[in-house]
Amino acid sequence: MPEFAYRIITPEGKEKKGTMEAKSSEQLNQLLKSQGNIVLSVGAAGAMQKDISISFGGAVGARDFSIFCRQVVSILGAGVSIINALEMMKDATENKTLKTGLAGVHEDVSKGESLTSAMRKRKKIFPDMLCNMVEAGEASGSLEIAFGRMATQFEKDDKLKKSIKKATIYPSVLVFLMVGMFFIMLLWVIPTFMGMFEQLDTEMNAYTQGIINLSDFVQANWLPILIVAAVAFFGIRFFKKTETGKIVLGSIALKLPVFGPLQVKTACARLGRTLSTLLSAGIPLVEAVEITGKSMDNYHFKKSMGECKDQIMRGRTLSQPLKGSGLYPSMVTHMVSIGEETGNIESMLENVADYYEDDVQTATDSMMAMLEPVIIIVMAVVVGGMIIAILLPMMDLFEAIG
Repeated sequence: MPEFAYRIITPEGKEKKGTMEAKSSEQLNQLLKSQGNIVLSVGAAGAMQKDISISFGGAVGARDFSIFCRQVVSILGAGVSIINALEMMKDATENKTLKTGLAGVHEDVSKGESLTSAMRKRKKIFPDMLCNMVEAGEASGSLEIAFGRMATQFEKDDKLKKSIKKATIYPSVLVFLMVGMFFIMLLWVIPTFMGMFEQLDTEMNAYTQGIINLSDFVQANWLPILIVAAVAFFGIRFFKKTETGKIVLGSIALKLPVFGPLQVKTACARLGRTLSTLLSAGIPLVEAVEITGKSMDNYHFKKSMGECKDQIMRGRTLSQPLKGSGLYPSMVTHMVSIGEETGNIESMLENVADYYEDDVQTATDSMMAMLEPVIIIVMAVVVGGMIIAILLPMMDLFEAIG
């Protein structure tokens, strides 16, 4: 499908440039106008204008769904039918998996099936939460509102996930670089200098000799070390997928000094945002709690949602099993309890989500500010220790010559 470059004035009054795939420039022009934009120009994209994208799989992320839902809201708001909207979206979306799913949904809806039924047939692509919201929207005749709520939900979820990735990936990269530098020093740098010192018949001090012995050990056993590291890596990945692994690793994650509280805040933000979105659309509490549990990452929070569902079915309120789990801060259980008493639980849950989403962002920034200098200092100590091991015999040699 050809790619076109466009220049528009957004509904907010800002000029925007970009590229998008479409069957024709006329179709893209229609899509952009349906979203409330003022189209300044649409033309074939040149080689320097085309987006460079690298795909590591066909999974549909929260960002893809947020864009899809937001565009559907714009198109439906312009008076376009859902069948035509689906046809426009399957041509416009860039994610191949979502494109395939929308093509199938469009075909089924064109044959007379409901949108919900067509989406549920493709559960591997469209999440339960989106299907339930669409079902509620179709039943109430407010499909545009349902997609609008889901657009906000996916946007918040994407922002939350990016905060967590930011908190984990950057330190992991620094640690990986530190370990890599450590082994490079042991395998290549130290042997080069030590060979020179052996030729000069220089007596080594205890510290330098210890580094030499460690270097000799790594050189002689680098393959077994690599095999053990690979086995450990894949062993942990396999263990994470087992029931026991989920329980053990989930408990460890919650007890970690910095990452533990961050996991709790993330779970509270997801609980508040997902439940408030589902309940505001008229989804029954039991079903909403079940869907919320599926969105949780940590095993113990996922399990607590299952227990909440069972307790609610027995006639208890949501705040009681939340408090009994011992996982959630008192602020969460108190606000949920107040919402239940006042009949305004959706608003209270939304306040919980807003508070903890901001708290996750603040905690992430603080953790990054704390971890970055710590890891850099550790890297400096490791590399500096190797350099000192090289310099000490050189200084002894210069002193002897002097």
